[in-house]
Amino acid sequence: MAEFDTSHVKNIVLLGHVGSGKTTLAECMLYEAGIINRRGTVAEQNTVADYHELEHERGNSVFSKLLHSKWRGYKINIIDTPGYDDFVGEVISALRVADTGVMLLNAAHGVEVGTDLMWEYTEEFKTPMIFAVNKLDDETADYDKTVSEAKAHFGSNITVVQYPRQQGAGFHEIIDVLRMVMYKFHDAGGKPDKLPIPDDEKARAEELHKELIEAVAGNDETLMEKYFEKGELDEDEIKAGMKKAMINHDLFPLFCLSAERNMGSGRLMGFIDNVCPSANEMPPQQTRTGQPLACDANGPACIFVYKTVTEPHVGELSFFKVYSGTIKSGMELVNETTGVAEKINQLFVVEGNKRTAVNELTAGDIGATLKLRSTRVNNTLHDKGKNIELLPIEFPAANLTMAIESTKKGEEEKLAAALHELKHEDPTLKVEVSPELRQTLIHCMGEMHLAVAKWKIEHMQKMEVKFIKPRIAYRETIRRSADSMYRHKKQSGGNGQFGEVHLRIEPWHEGMPEPADLNVRGKEIHELAWGGKLVYYNCIVGGAIDQRFLPSILKGVMEKMQEGPLTGSYVRDVRVCVFDGKMHPVDSNDISFKIAGLQAFRQAFQQADPQILEPVYKVEVLCPEDLTGAVIGDLQTRRAMVEGMDTEGHFTKVIAKVPLAEMQDYSGNLRSFTQGRAKFRMSFLEYETVPFEVQRKLADDYSKVAKEELAA
Repeated sequence: MAEFDTSHVKNIVLLGHVGSGKTTLAECMLYEAGIINRRGTVAEQNTVADYHELEHERGNSVFSKLLHSKWRGYKINIIDTPGYDDFVGEVISALRVADTGVMLLNAAHGVEVGTDLMWEYTEEFKTPMIFAVNKLDDETADYDKTVSEAKAHFGSNITVVQYPRQQGAGFHEIIDVLRMVMYKFHDAGGKPDKLPIPDDEKARAEELHKELIEAVAGNDETLMEKYFEKGELDEDEIKAGMKKAMINHDLFPLFCLSAERNMGSGRLMGFIDNVCPSANEMPPQQTRTGQPLACDANGPACIFVYKTVTEPHVGELSFFKVYSGTIKSGMELVNETTGVAEKINQLFVVEGNKRTAVNELTAGDIGATLKLRSTRVNNTLHDKGKNIELLPIEFPAANLTMAIESTKKGEEEKLAAALHELKHEDPTLKVEVSPELRQTLIHCMGEMHLAVAKWKIEHMQKMEVKFIKPRIAYRETIRRSADSMYRHKKQSGGNGQFGEVHLRIEPWHEGMPEPADLNVRGKEIHELAWGGKLVYYNCIVGGAIDQRFLPSILKGVMEKMQEGPLTGSYVRDVRVCVFDGKMHPVDSNDISFKIAGLQAFRQAFQQADPQILEPVYKVEVLCPEDLTGAVIGDLQTRRAMVEGMDTEGHFTKVIAKVPLAEMQDYSGNLRSFTQGRAKFRMSFLEYETVPFEVQRKLADDYSKVAKEELAA
């Protein structure tokens, strides 16, 4: 049977801005639990969590890592996450399976932007949260300022459990107002001495103890009554009340740490064991059908895959959480999405890059397995005949798009295979083969995310690639009406080709009146795949063109609309009226009228004041108030129309309309001039007319390229 039952498994995720000490804390927790006998450091590149070659190169976490420790009869699964917003997919997937979050605050810097950004996701998941003020041994540490900022950003539900007696290089004593003791650490850290609270700290400790009890009792009527009766709550009552309030997202206890000196991690682990909820104490998971799924070891077997990693010489490693039942090696489960039966040949508990085989995992636990044939992130696997599908993780939209190509000719298929593997491993990375732009596009979260993708392809697939700016999906339309006639005539022995078409084109807009000077005999409205409409009128009188040739004329028009004359872009929002023509009793056929329709449309379009339209996006930039001016100034250099400002949480939100062509380097530039203290999101809004100077340049560039291709 499993070594730990459901109630003795705790799943935590370490969160925080880059450099807040998450990986170092994870190392402490493994060391304190006896999983490792020496603590590694990020600087020495020997931590259990940051084992990847790319992380050694960059000096920070890039991927989430699953670890575990055993502490006083409990198993604590630890997921260490990266701190940059570019890797937010790793954070979100970890939050999906964690039952408690530990948010680290850097005492030297206070609440940083990464902390704010991650908090948004913890709010969405309603994850029970612990705050831990780390790096209290830093010379510039300011505990009071950090706590004040945390309460300002995340609310008064943050409740102090510990505070430092001193800060900076002399930090070695933590006063715990839950247990009302002082922990005094030796220089090497580790297990502290438990001492009475010194007289000069008693008043502050008692005041904070009272605030803690009132915060706990304020979220539980039964405890409130006991508190009124006795004027106090015992430690067990406080712990029970804290667990309930944490599950309801009503209280966030705050602890003290120096992870680098291993001071405070043991007490934090004890709190996780004693107070933080197990998976079976959390609200049950919801299935797609709206049914709850209880976390019960005796229930139907059900696992959810939250992450996959492809390892050289091994294959695909799938990380999952057991949401119900007990999973045993050799068991066969059904993938609800694909319908494929998957055999769980091996089960592992994971310690960074180390895997330890186990025979079974019970409900609430997290583990991994190898070589599932048809299973990806967000897939639910379950007992045959149960039809259980858990709600998927919703990943944010991409902020950066680049075109990718191999540096060598003839490697298109190899690149396609590499990208296919990459997107399955990373759901925040999207790959698109655009027939319109004739490019392969990567949509990702930012420049660092893009750099990681490039590194993986070059190091794991052994091929060199380059990124280039993607072409812009412009559109073309017209601003006035024009009439045109084209006669197609060809004679080359036998039956010839003949077709003559007279047509009028006009700019189309919703609600425009019917043609007043033409005899409308038929009307077709075509919703174009690339946006906008083509409205096609049959205004032929007297049988000048047989009805059977009208679809061929339309086909010619549609074909030319896929390659506008100014930039070769799609044409949209045009009304075409075919009002006259000629045909030949022998030589007229479909191809003749298709060619005549295409050429007549081309001529009319050139005479109708053609206009280039560009995609315009709604851009929302979230930044601290002191950076608002810099953000607006930068947007205005990008032809942006700033529409206003708002607030979102503790950010100022700048709202603007910006042409997509001006956003292609925005991710890196924003990070650079705000020192990573801002983020943005963008979504397609509309197509708008480009300025005259821009249109002229685009048309000239297209004409130049077309001539070069013709010459070649």
